[in-house]
Amino acid sequence: MQYQRSSSLFKEAQAVIPGGVNSPVRAFKSVGGTPIFVERAKGAYLYDADGNKLIDYISSWGPMILGHAFTPVIDAVKQRADKGTSFGMPTALETEIANLALEMVPNMDKIRFVNSGTEACMSAVRLARGASGKEKIIKFAGCYHGHSDAFLIQAGSGAVTFGSPSSPGVTKGTAQDTLLAPYNNIEAVEQLFQEYPDEIAAIIIEPVAGNMGCIPPAEGFLDGLRKLCDQFGSYLIFDEVMTGFRLAKGGAQELLGVKADIVTFGKVIGGGLPVGAFAASEEIMSHLAPEGPVYQAGTLSGNPLAMAAGLAMLQALNSDDALFDRMAKKTERLHKGLDSVLKDAGLPYQINRLGSMISVHFTEVAVTNFESAAHGDNDRFKKYFHGMLEQGIYLPPSAFESYFLNDALSNSDIDQTVEALAVIVKKL
Repeated sequence: MQYQRSSSLFKEAQAVIPGGVNSPVRAFKSVGGTPIFVERAKGAYLYDADGNKLIDYISSWGPMILGHAFTPVIDAVKQRADKGTSFGMPTALETEIANLALEMVPNMDKIRFVNSGTEACMSAVRLARGASGKEKIIKFAGCYHGHSDAFLIQAGSGAVTFGSPSSPGVTKGTAQDTLLAPYNNIEAVEQLFQEYPDEIAAIIIEPVAGNMGCIPPAEGFLDGLRKLCDQFGSYLIFDEVMTGFRLAKGGAQELLGVKADIVTFGKVIGGGLPVGAFAASEEIMSHLAPEGPVYQAGTLSGNPLAMAAGLAMLQALNSDDALFDRMAKKTERLHKGLDSVLKDAGLPYQINRLGSMISVHFTEVAVTNFESAAHGDNDRFKKYFHGMLEQGIYLPPSAFESYFLNDALSNSDIDQTVEALAVIVKKL
């Protein structure tokens, strides 16, 4: 495939945008080569600036669960735009999507809309701190909750430690209020509660991790977190920016049967427009301004175009009872196909899957947390990514990102993807 136009566009972008991109993974730094510039998309396919057609396995990193340019969403945005794009005042549309979201998601009474997943997670943590009167939070190595300072924390030398900043600009003081534990390690979390029994406001976790590849929770892990939060008077925050309205109508809470105290949303809930949200019980949300003292605000929160897109998306999901099972079966079909090719090739690999999320790791070690994910052969992944791209398959350009399937993918698309791997596997 030729990427001359993408290459030219990237050079132009680098002159005026840091790194040429507005979100780092798009720069292809972990895989090398020239980022792909997209001109349009429809259904399961991307069409780039050079005229190449690509089968899409990122779905805009999750939001396009029903495929690109989904007609009800596009129509809703067009119709709403004719009435104005922003007012800075309430609309009935906000209440309508709030009612539907709360109907679909278990265990939540009220919801606040914001502009991104980062904003939702940042606000959820502030709410947990304000409602509990405690300051520390626990997060897990490899879990990504947006680029707010409190979340940009990596492990120190020990398995369980105060975090240290993983980005310049994050203060040591901020880092010291973030405690770090390995994902899927309940003993490490228990240790933190023993060390700080009266100081932990909340645990924040991706119930299914998607930023170290797709990593499902170990049996009993989430239940264990729930029990610890109940025991020590802390809040359990599920970051369902990826999993919300994707793994089930009610997200991971519904699929895995574990109740969170606060849930954050993004991606799917916006139908492809920038939307985030966080939800909790009436008691917890009563602490939030203007009803309570915990401040949160946003000029474009509840933007009518975003609300229209999100409402159309949730209505479509809510009316299709077979959707999530159908997507899980498509993902299973992909899993079996990739597994067969890689097994025949004799390569070391792991495939993790849950619902419509899946990832391939080139390692002999079971991938259950960030440490084991880091054992993957990144050089082999680079060859895999670019080989599949040459065959017209667009995968996440990072070994540490989940694939997100969309419902527009056909069995033929999936079979073509497996055939593409069969073509390139000898070069891996």
